[in-house]
Amino acid sequence: MKTALITGASDGIGKDMAIILSNMGYNIIVVARNQEKMKKTFKNIKNCLIIPMDLSIQENCYKLYNITKDKDIEILINNAGYGIFGQFLNTNLNNELNMIDLNIKSLHILTKLFLKDMVKKDKGYILNVGSIGSFFASPLLSSYYGSKAYVLNLSIAIKEELKKQKSNVYIGVFCPATINTNFHKKAGAKGKVKGLDSYTASKYAIDKMFKKRTIIIPSYANLLPFFIGIIPKTLITKIAYNIQIKKQ
Repeated sequence: MKTALITGASDGIGKDMAIILSNMGYNIIVVARNQEKMKKTFKNIKNCLIIPMDLSIQENCYKLYNITKDKDIEILINNAGYGIFGQFLNTNLNNELNMIDLNIKSLHILTKLFLKDMVKKDKGYILNVGSIGSFFASPLLSSYYGSKAYVLNLSIAIKEELKKQKSNVYIGVFCPATINTNFHKKAGAKGKVKGLDSYTASKYAIDKMFKKRTIIIPSYANLLPFFIGIIPKTLITKIAYNIQIKKQ
């Protein structure tokens, strides 16, 4: 039976994507640090394997692959990640390095390992979760936006390589704007932030993934990359600062 592996599945879009795929008939494997939250969330889903794991530890990424590589993973959603809000001079270096390990290194490792298997079978889907912040720099979320730029550029580069190889394997990147999750609270922002409904955005991403869209941006944010491309970077950065400072 077809199987989907979703990281960062304890809440937010990871949780919603897992539920959506389960409702579509997929076996789901959900991975996150918070085992109790996953048990509560997925207790009524029979076709679900819960793996509590900290993917910021590189060894765990290889361990996860070895545990699941024989389960015929058809979909991999690299959603695990978090942000750190604040002035770069004041944010904690160890926290930032841990964030980079999770947002970049774990995604890179899992993409590499599962992609090789998918290419051999000439089928499969990998959806990496970026951000609208993948397209520009933002003061007060500098490290996070930088990590998501990596996710975007890695994904679209691999996509072109697969195209040249005439592979049927899909890789894309989901780049939402603000979504109603606990992201900003966890990042350390204090201001109220309104955004898209998480389930709606997740459903949109899954639908576009199956249509093999490379860059998936829901709602009004579809237009942002165009404007970002024609507005000077210095002006974009100033605008981003004025938006982020309201969250302080």
